[in-house]
Amino acid sequence: MPRMTFIDPNGTRHDVDAPEGLSVLEIAHQNKIGLEGACEGSLACSTCHVVIDPEWFDRLEEPSEDEEDMLDLAFGLTKTSRLGCQILMSTKLDGLVVRLPEGTRNALDD
Repeated sequence: MPRMTFIDPNGTRHDVDAPEGLSVLEIAHQNKIGLEGACEGSLACSTCHVVIDPEWFDRLEEPSEDEEDMLDLAFGLTKTSRLGCQILMSTKLDGLVVRLPEGTRNALDD
């Protein structure tokens, strides 16, 4: 089974099993990682924003236009930002490293 690493804002690492076909958001929730996902993966918010480790960023599928639109609302946006609900785990992503940002911005609460 693939594995991945979540890094909290304080630097704590969480190495977890990452079943193929699940999203980074779903994997975070299964492992009680603090990644919100207010819209439950329906691509209607940016609360599952993660920062992909640069060595992994180019291995991901290109983001959709809808994902890019939601990323524009993300708190602490970087060049390697993605939405966790849109990254599906596969064997080619075994070892993926993602960082959780300092905070989130939830457009659903506006």
